[in-house]
Amino acid sequence: MSTITVMVVFDLPMRLKFRGQVRRSGILLHGAAGWAEFSPFPDYDDATSARWLDAARDIAELGFPPALRDRIPVNTTVPAVDAATAYELVRASGCRTAKVKVAETGQTLSDDIARVEAVRDALGPDGKLRVDANAAWTVDEAVPALKALDVFALEYAEQPVRTLEEMAQLRRRVDVLLAADESVRRAEDPMLVVGLEAADIVVLKVQPIGGVRRCLEIAEACGLPVVVSSAVETSVGIAAGVALAAALPELPYACGLGTVTLLDGDVTADPLLPVDGELPVRSVEPDLSLVHADDDVREWWMARMEASSRAGG
Repeated sequence: MSTITVMVVFDLPMRLKFRGQVRRSGILLHGAAGWAEFSPFPDYDDATSARWLDAARDIAELGFPPALRDRIPVNTTVPAVDAATAYELVRASGCRTAKVKVAETGQTLSDDIARVEAVRDALGPDGKLRVDANAAWTVDEAVPALKALDVFALEYAEQPVRTLEEMAQLRRRVDVLLAADESVRRAEDPMLVVGLEAADIVVLKVQPIGGVRRCLEIAEACGLPVVVSSAVETSVGIAAGVALAAALPELPYACGLGTVTLLDGDVTADPLLPVDGELPVRSVEPDLSLVHADDDVREWWMARMEASSRAGG
């Protein structure tokens, strides 16, 4: 029997457009173990969104697993902005690792090179720099693009091509380490990443995968280094990613959880923001006086949660 007793819709503006979005909205759920977030992106279908709902229910009703560390190193995330803005974002972040979005629709490889070069300048030679193409390239496009970008010493490239089969092909043609994100969470069998030798690193996101415990199961089964990343959530959602990172036996890379700064506001007065490139391991209690949404947004999200629940069985 469900212990969910409170459901509150939030709707926040974003500081910069990210994944085509200018606002971030969703539902905060409260259950026996605390607060959780349900916030699949608007273009996701009901079956995909059902995993996000499974994650929220699991967290709200069962809470987080035991933590093995109390602080999590994080990267700053640089959207597909101009080079000058990218430089300033990294300098202001305090992080020593940066993930740079590349292969944006309507932009060119020259735009990507300029942005990545600016981020390398901001980090200095000792900072870690990774890129994320969100599966936008073909294999033949990714090969020259990654070779050009690796001039700036890439730590790894996240999801440069769409499928695990394409990742496996690309991995044999470039020297840059590859991290699988979308191709793992959208695969019928996430363990294909190992069988195909398609990646060096796996990126896990709590909501898209279906919860903290499901992520831990995949991490243990695949045996690859894990980077925990966000889905651009509020601090309530970020806390779940932090809990996953804290529960992993090993954490060799900075995590992509420093994304609350992409939002122009939050659902708490005490947001999970990086300090010296790290996040504390803690739960987040929302301040409901800060949680707002128009009636049409509330109705849309409540209907979406119901549809996701039906799709998940």
